[in-house]
Amino acid sequence: MGMSLDERVRSAVAALLHLSGESQTGLAAALGVSQAQVSRRQSGTAAWSLADCEAVAAHYGIDVLDLLSGPTRAVESLRAERRRAPGRRAGAGRAL
Repeated sequence: MGMSLDERVRSAVAALLHLSGESQTGLAAALGVSQAQVSRRQSGTAAWSLADCEAVAAHYGIDVLDLLSGPTRAVESLRAERRRAPGRRAGAGRAL
C-alpha cells in the first residue's frame, strides 16, 4: 500500500530540508512558527495543514501539488540554487 497524504507531505518536507541543507529551525523561522511546531508536524504528532503546505511550497519555490505528490516530485521541482552545495553540512544556516 502507498503512503498516506500525511506521510507524503512529511517525507517531502524532510527531503526538501535535506536537499536544501536547511534546518527545521530555519524552516520554522521562514514559516513564522516555532521549531517545536515543525518538529511535531514532521514526527506526525501534528498534521501539516493545507495552509502550511502552501507556505512550505512557496518557501521552497515549488508548486504545492509537487509537495503533496511526495518527496520525489518535491525535490525534482527544487531549483538548483536552493540545493545545498556538495560537501556542505546539512542543517547549516544560510541566507536565502
